[in-house]
Amino acid sequence: MAVQGHLLTEMDRKEYSRGVTPKFMARRVFFSFHYDRDNWRAGQVRNSGVVKPNYDETGFFDGVDWETLKRQSDDRIKRWIRKQMKGCSVTVVLIGSQTYGREWVDYEINKSVRDEMGLVGIRVHNIKDQNRQTDSFGKNPLSKPTLGKPGEKLSEKYNTYDWVHDDGQENLADWIEEAARIANR
Repeated sequence: MAVQGHLLTEMDRKEYSRGVTPKFMARRVFFSFHYDRDNWRAGQVRNSGVVKPNYDETGFFDGVDWETLKRQSDDRIKRWIRKQMKGCSVTVVLIGSQTYGREWVDYEINKSVRDEMGLVGIRVHNIKDQNRQTDSFGKNPLSKPTLGKPGEKLSEKYNTYDWVHDDGQENLADWIEEAARIANR
């Protein structure tokens, strides 16, 4: 499962908090994660104040809509993902305990590589869920071999951070900009 959002810089956040619309266009970012398991944690990232407050514009996907979409054909799901990724320069992979090997997360990562987008992994298993529980550490989907160069792993090119331990709320914008620079975006 994935969503698209507009990243706010620190200056944007300060302007929004004062009721001023930022003067600069925010970077478009695609968020990829295991929806059924990590939607609550992804929501915590979304609600952290780093992503534009008007969620209707950010493309964060409502659970009811995802339930409808996942019953569609693979081609329709791929078409929806391609539409959501259009115009994005970085994919943020939110890594939970069972993200590794998820069909649609893998598809989104591979499409990001094909489209020469930046990538950044963010571990979300330490974010408490709706029951105030953390989750177990999971394998990093960026550690798989890439499509481009045999034997090269995306985790050797792009960084992975922990939302809780590396202060994601404060650093997400920098992590995304770093991924964009690595990809020359």
